[in-house]
Amino acid sequence: MIHEILPVGMLQCNCSIFGDETTHRAIVVDPGDEIGQILAVLERHQLTVDAIVITHAHIDHIGGAHKMKQATGAPVYMNQDDTALYDQLDMQAGWLGMPTPERTEIDTPARDGDTIRLAQAEFNVFHTPGHTPGSLCLWIPSENKLVAGDTLFRDSIGRTDLPGGDGHQILRSIHDKLLPLPDDVTVIPGHGPTTTIGRERRFNYFLQGL
Repeated sequence: MIHEILPVGMLQCNCSIFGDETTHRAIVVDPGDEIGQILAVLERHQLTVDAIVITHAHIDHIGGAHKMKQATGAPVYMNQDDTALYDQLDMQAGWLGMPTPERTEIDTPARDGDTIRLAQAEFNVFHTPGHTPGSLCLWIPSENKLVAGDTLFRDSIGRTDLPGGDGHQILRSIHDKLLPLPDDVTVIPGHGPTTTIGRERRFNYFLQGL
């Protein structure tokens, strides 16, 4: 499977582009900004987008969703528990001193246990609240990859001091949903370098004792 990671926008959010080489269908995760770059990758691989998945409604992850949907016509998936946060997009833009991006409709609520398919691959939705109420991760068994949003990072976890954050909840989400995965699973965080479940289990300070 094609998988390209583009750090986009002011906060360098990791946008993942997954493409099936046979069907030329694609899923785009967290198109936060720089939609032109994302579209260029899609064009280079001759991919048509079937789904736009938002791991949580912070502006750096969802800010480009409207433009992405306009360009591709693909439906937008997001957990509905982040609706209130998405309603505060103008406030989020104010924090960063940037213009408020245009909002998009959320076409499909992404719920815990849902599966989004890309050809033969299954993208399993894990609801992992804590960074935000509606944070989610995508577990792709056939690729042995986890798209973790801002729930889990290399050597860290998502911050919980912003509106809707909950420090106890994020640790519970990681314990219940992510740590049961095999040690060799590649983790693609919302920002920064990739890691593995085993590495974080062993070295991540925040996870010791979990």
